[in-house]
Amino acid sequence: MYLNGLAGTVPRMPTDLTRLEAVATARLGPGPVGYVAGSAGNGRTERANRAALDRWRIVPRMLRDVSARDLAVEVLGTVLPAPLALAPVGVLSIVHPDAELAAARAAAAQNVPYILSSVSSTPMEQVAAAMGDGERWFQLYWGKDREVTRSFLRRAKASGFSALFVTLDTPLLSWRPRDLDQAYLPFLRGVGTANYFSDPAFQAGLAKPVDEDRDAAVLHFVGMFADPGKTWADLAFLREHWDGPIVLKGVLHPDDARQAADAGMDGVVVSNHGGRQVNGAIGSLDALPGVVAAVGDRLDVLFDSGIRTGDDVFKALALGARAVLLGRPYAYGLGLDGQAGVEHVIRALLSEFDLTLALAGHTSAAGLTPQALSRTD
Repeated sequence: MYLNGLAGTVPRMPTDLTRLEAVATARLGPGPVGYVAGSAGNGRTERANRAALDRWRIVPRMLRDVSARDLAVEVLGTVLPAPLALAPVGVLSIVHPDAELAAARAAAAQNVPYILSSVSSTPMEQVAAAMGDGERWFQLYWGKDREVTRSFLRRAKASGFSALFVTLDTPLLSWRPRDLDQAYLPFLRGVGTANYFSDPAFQAGLAKPVDEDRDAAVLHFVGMFADPGKTWADLAFLREHWDGPIVLKGVLHPDDARQAADAGMDGVVVSNHGGRQVNGAIGSLDALPGVVAAVGDRLDVLFDSGIRTGDDVFKALALGARAVLLGRPYAYGLGLDGQAGVEHVIRALLSEFDLTLALAGHTSAAGLTPQALSRTD
């Protein structure tokens, strides 16, 4: 990509991923982009994510041989060619008709894992088929109906999803003024319900088939989607019904990370849901060192919330994350140019990270340590 630019080839989309939201808004309109970009309350947590990343500065080292770099990392027992996975982003049909199929194909083509959201616009079986042998993980919104959860896990395993990512920070949906002010709530229109409406356990709870009473199906979905009554003891149910790695997403406190390890989990994602759940929460990167110190020798620690640039990736890895998840930018890329747009975003981020790694005097993504950084308050 860098060489193409030097040769005079103008890319179809910005290579600065921080510009994608504005470009997507101009082309797609405020409704879809507003839903993807929106955050809880007045956006304080989303701003905290950016501020936390900006507080750390890279300290470059000189006269080191950086002619060959290795971006590979090991996550959940699998060696990945780069420290990146596409985060679970739901309801992608609001930005592009090919939705998760295009995102999944892009991930497979670029050899990065794709995490499929429970609230996808496309059933998990179709997404899996589109990926071929591509690494794929399934994200679970852990609702009230145990039979639906059990069915989701069976379907995901049968479809070749190798790891389960359980989102913990949505026992309820947050106060999101951007969605409320625009009355743009896709779930209430049945968008993002494909896995549910196609599920036999979900269908068993309906008086009529989905296509005969879609409104009733939507109401049933809304009623069982979240469960504020879940506790740590409930993790035993997931461990019983999923024999692969389980990663808990949304962990910010070291004590919660320790409880995850004690419960036999395999990893955690340090994440505040991109600022979409708790307004005024700690920035994710501010939470990362404490979680790594607590469980880094027991669990795989991943990082999410705020990644936009190659130096963001560098900082998260240096502070102990095995890999990072990327969310909003690839959704904008999808909206702007389908599968090609998602691939562009992946290539741009990893190309920038590779150059940052070299220019900072390092050759191994897995070998980065806090000594590569300096904190400025």
